[in-house]
Amino acid sequence: MADYSFTLQQLADELGAVIQGDKECVIHSLGTLQSANAEQLAFIANPNYRKYLASTAAAAVILSPEDQAYYSGNAIVSPDPYLAYARVSRLFSSSEKYSQGVSPHAVIDQTAIVSDSAHIAAGAVISSHVVVADNVVIGPNVVVGEKCRIGAQSRLEANVTLYPDVHIGENCLVHSGAVLGADGFGFAKEKDNWVKISQLGGVRIGSHVEIGAGTTIDRGALEHTIIEDGVILDNQIQIAHNVKIGENSAIAGCTAIAGSTKIGNRCTIAGACGVTGHLDIADDVHITAMTLVTKSIRQPGAYSSGTGFMPHASWKKNVVRFRKLDELARRLKSVEDRIEEIKGS
Repeated sequence: MADYSFTLQQLADELGAVIQGDKECVIHSLGTLQSANAEQLAFIANPNYRKYLASTAAAAVILSPEDQAYYSGNAIVSPDPYLAYARVSRLFSSSEKYSQGVSPHAVIDQTAIVSDSAHIAAGAVISSHVVVADNVVIGPNVVVGEKCRIGAQSRLEANVTLYPDVHIGENCLVHSGAVLGADGFGFAKEKDNWVKISQLGGVRIGSHVEIGAGTTIDRGALEHTIIEDGVILDNQIQIAHNVKIGENSAIAGCTAIAGSTKIGNRCTIAGACGVTGHLDIADDVHITAMTLVTKSIRQPGAYSSGTGFMPHASWKKNVVRFRKLDELARRLKSVEDRIEEIKGS
């Protein structure tokens, strides 16, 4: 936890928000409504949690104008409490601060261009013709392949691997274990054998992108795999070769996107989804958890697939019924046809 403290007035000024109560109240850290103590700031963004407002021990609460009626203590009033909490959380972040310079235990190719303001940690390997811009942080044991470019203020956490020809924009964060630029899954069949198709494209990551731990983004077969500005990718996501993800889209953990699919701007894909290859997903599409997308989506909106959660015994009975759906449909069609014949006679 960071060693910072702020008055409510300082936090409200940062947020452009209104104060209820004591503006000199000092906040040392953040907590939940249920667990916060008298030195912590809590927040409420869901009406289901109003029941905790009366009993919270928090020094203050971030809340909406609608929730003011339920709380008389110190508060920061914001039209979007969750967004306000997100911004405040960054003030209390305990992210490690790095000094400028290159560790003597890093390996830097003589052709690489590394800014004097960058931090290169022990065990990092920077290959030939790499460009590392101002204030970049390269964590321990990161490997940066040939001809990669890393934009200003971006940060690669420990054990990230960039294969050759990966470009990352400014203000990006790549978490540990992510692999960018590995070969796409391309093979041609020759009788009983598989012939590998060389993957000749690269990976292009925009600015203000966050990539989660263990996520993999494959290089393109001929053209580049593209992740545009503002995209956020959760942990353990698979992005196949030649995929394009539009600006400000967000994808949750364990989702897999197959090759050459194009995802629009401002899309959200929930966890454990599968999207098959060569599809087009329109802007402003929301795909709910565990959905399998097998056709292009041309219109914005929410899409789902699969069956809902139910007791196991009911699920087993329904599986039997699912298997009979085609037979039932044929019988129903036969009955409808017979009814039409009777009407005609």
